[in-house]
Amino acid sequence: MISLGASAQTVQDAKKMIYYERYKAASEQLQQIVKTEPANAEAWYLLTKANLQSDNPASTKDILLQAVPDVKDEPFYQVAYGSVLLHNGNKDSARFYFDKALDKTRNKNPDILSAVANAHIDAKTGDAAYAVQLLDRAIDRDKKEAALYVMMGDANRKLGNGSEAYKMYTAALGRDKDHAAAMYRIGKIFVSQKNPEMYLKHFNEALAADSSYAPALYELYYHYYFTEPQKAMQYFQQYVAKSDNKKDNDVLYTDLLYLNKQYQEAIAKAQQLMAKNNGDSMPRLHKLMAYSYLGLKDSANAMASMNKYFAKEVDSNFVAKDFEIMADLYAGIEGKEDSAIVYYQKTADKIKDKPERFQLYRKLADLHKDKKDYVNQAHWLGMYYQDNPKATNIDLFNWGIAHFKGESYVQADTVFGTYIQKYPDQAFGYYWRARTNSLMDSTMEKGAAIPWYNQLITLIEKDTANKTNKKWLIEAYGYLAAYETNQVKDYKTATENLKKILVIDPDNKDAQQYISILEKKLTADSKPGSDPGK
Repeated sequence: MISLGASAQTVQDAKKMIYYERYKAASEQLQQIVKTEPANAEAWYLLTKANLQSDNPASTKDILLQAVPDVKDEPFYQVAYGSVLLHNGNKDSARFYFDKALDKTRNKNPDILSAVANAHIDAKTGDAAYAVQLLDRAIDRDKKEAALYVMMGDANRKLGNGSEAYKMYTAALGRDKDHAAAMYRIGKIFVSQKNPEMYLKHFNEALAADSSYAPALYELYYHYYFTEPQKAMQYFQQYVAKSDNKKDNDVLYTDLLYLNKQYQEAIAKAQQLMAKNNGDSMPRLHKLMAYSYLGLKDSANAMASMNKYFAKEVDSNFVAKDFEIMADLYAGIEGKEDSAIVYYQKTADKIKDKPERFQLYRKLADLHKDKKDYVNQAHWLGMYYQDNPKATNIDLFNWGIAHFKGESYVQADTVFGTYIQKYPDQAFGYYWRARTNSLMDSTMEKGAAIPWYNQLITLIEKDTANKTNKKWLIEAYGYLAAYETNQVKDYKTATENLKKILVIDPDNKDAQQYISILEKKLTADSKPGSDPGK
């Protein structure tokens, strides 16, 4: 009798570990039980449940096959075996074993009903609607058991019915006001709704009800990881103390050291982990070291660590930030602009559908500008401007200037044409469109720049006090005079435009000189018998 009492107590301890999601601890306890109590069918079931939730569920079926023959006809064992089959996707075979267990208990035992339901909830191929039916029967038999309502909530969540799940978790709290798992699961509903105010409330309530409920601690750590690293560290340390020891915990801790700007400690911890384990099997540690070196402004070691990370990590695990870090590092090294460009392009490819890409386009444009590669600068400035809600008239202007410097005059003309359409009251578009067309029509044969110089004059001629306006008006009148002299042979109009320059700049020697020449020409042409075409 003493032995049976001790065994029963140990099973209850294992159940508690499963409740706390400490599956490794539960599995270790249950393996001892089935050794000393090989006919304990419930222990075999709980061992299966714990193992299927662990990091390595593959060996569960082999462990079950080691059971003594007598226990294999027990309903709990049959549910255990069916759970493994369902977990592996063998629905029909699983149903056979589940039905045997249910038939043997006449569909009346709430423990068996809920065990089958739980298998369907946990397995990816499980039938959540069938789980609801089974739990309805179980609750009819045991209306006071809070865990049944929590499972019913889980089944409804799997069906995508969040409101019904919320009702069931609330009903569980009606049976047990301190049921931390129910509070935690309500919190998870609000996580899916991205409502931090509500999920933080319920996770904290779960811990107030049971400070050992590690899943709530993990959620609080994860929330504060992105906002308050110090708080995240506090919750993570509590989580580690109250949960199974997991292989990822040390890496997560190293990550938190970095986030808390404890860079030397993060580097030391990463080096310790790589020495303890095979460094090549944990490539992410190289990245954590690189970020920490960057925090210490040690670019050389950061670069070395990132190179190791890229050499050892699989391509599918790279994220945009990895490429951006490498790009920033190369951008800081003279002569490595081409490498920086390659990595910025890879970063942009990774986030091409996100707003952050525009800043990368700007960096790429700046790098090409530094190389005096204005064609590619214009390309990336265009990428930056187009579809960017934050782009300004300055960005549009710089795009056009880059095309102009790259001698892509057709493209520059198009961009400055867009500038005029968007900002018709600003002189920049007219001036630079005139300049662009003057270079495309270098012989003035077509007079392509004339319309834009005329529109520029109309816009700014009344404000000659402005130095830029004064400069541009002198250039515009001078261009018109040259066109009228060389192409139209209209010396009178050319002279009038040159005189407008003198109104603005009385000491302009070029205008004075050309006026003198043209006036002599006009005088000569006015003599009888002269040929005005010569």
